Amino acid sequence: MNHKILQKPLLKFLIPSVLGVFIFLLPVPFEGSITIPIGIITNQLSSFIEPFSTTIVLMFISFSAIATTITFFFRPQFILGNPRLAPLFVASPLYMLLRVVGAIITAMVYFQIGPIWIISTDTGGTMISLVKVIISWFFVASFLIPLLTDFGIMDYVGTLVKNFTYPLFKLPGRATVDLLASWLGSNTVGVVITAAQYEQGYYTIREGITIATCFSAVSMPFCMVISAMINVEHLFIPFYAIICITGIITAIIMARIPPLSTCSNKYYQTTGKVINENVPKEYSRFQWALKLAIEKAATGPSLCQIVNKGIDMFFSIIFQSSPIVVAVGTLACIIATYTPLFDWLSLPFAYLLQFLNVEDAFTAAPALIIGFVDMFLPAVLAAGITSLKTRFIIGIISLVQIVYITEIGTVLLTSKLPVNFRMLAIIFLERTLIALPIVVLLTNLLGIS
Repeated sequence: MNHKILQKPLLKFLIPSVLGVFIFLLPVPFEGSITIPIGIITNQLSSFIEPFSTTIVLMFISFSAIATTITFFFRPQFILGNPRLAPLFVASPLYMLLRVVGAIITAMVYFQIGPIWIISTDTGGTMISLVKVIISWFFVASFLIPLLTDFGIMDYVGTLVKNFTYPLFKLPGRATVDLLASWLGSNTVGVVITAAQYEQGYYTIREGITIATCFSAVSMPFCMVISAMINVEHLFIPFYAIICITGIITAIIMARIPPLSTCSNKYYQTTGKVINENVPKEYSRFQWALKLAIEKAATGPSLCQIVNKGIDMFFSIIFQSSPIVVAVGTLACIIATYTPLFDWLSLPFAYLLQFLNVEDAFTAAPALIIGFVDMFLPAVLAAGITSLKTRFIIGIISLVQIVYITEIGTVLLTSKLPVNFRMLAIIFLERTLIALPIVVLLTNLLGIS
């Protein structure tokens, strides 16, 4: 049967999608190294705001703490009734406290007032520098991500490869689009998408938790941030290639072992099973993929909607995530710098690294477990390691561990998916143990040294 494709809807799919692939995925040479276009844009922005970037961080985090505290105690209607402000500043007592602590630490670092173990470059100073990088990267990415997620490219690719999804990952074909959305977009957004799909009857409990903990990886732009933090950005292509290969192999294994393999195959009881993946007989796979992509593009956001969505995403990062990163990250850095706790906990990993012939094994080991707290911390600890190869390995491991409590862990624990802290800790350790020998092997095969 002939299925005629109109030129205008086809172009609405192709133009944004090709542009998105170019900006986020196409390696290009720039100033003697290989990077991606969004990396060039972000670096230019970082250079422009550098003279006043610390002041910007202080303003954002202080405003978050003040607005959240006022909302918590006084419940002002102009915030509670505003669909943009309410999600930003309505918080639990714990998260309100963390935002206040984050603001206090930021002010102490900014004015260099307080104990050295809080304001030093190894603790609070490191986290403020990290937030400066985050602001630049996510300001750019927040407005460009829709080019990949909202104009059909993921629907097209997902439909083409869906028959590989169940044999590999024990997941339905529909999950392919979700996997790509999680992998290419925001990891937190990916978990939100997955939880919503579970509640709507498209995933079982096992499928939802598997996707959230195995595929909600950080975005490529963030991978570039980490590579820059640990000074391996000139090796970004092999760095990212190993992340992808390791992520896929780890997901294949994780889907087949407890606790994921023993999770219930029941659907959300309120909605039941809704998913139906039958492809109409009158369409070929390519025709159906193109039809879905064009239909997605037809409902794609306007420029105004993209801007509004980007503002919401960026505000979420700077007002919700940044203060928590500063508070929790500084505490973890204090513990890592001034106490032997992470050295004790990471001792088994130190011997494992030593067995795998990884240099600076005992120095690097704490970075393998501190990622459970927050995804930025392993890179913070690894930045001071002398061996380039070891920094390279630790950076990759930190990006395939996925289960970070300050990020997707919190979202999962507050979702309808039945997960708990113990399960997340086990999944984190399993992912680390599975990924480590794979990353070391691939690094050795590529001759990184």
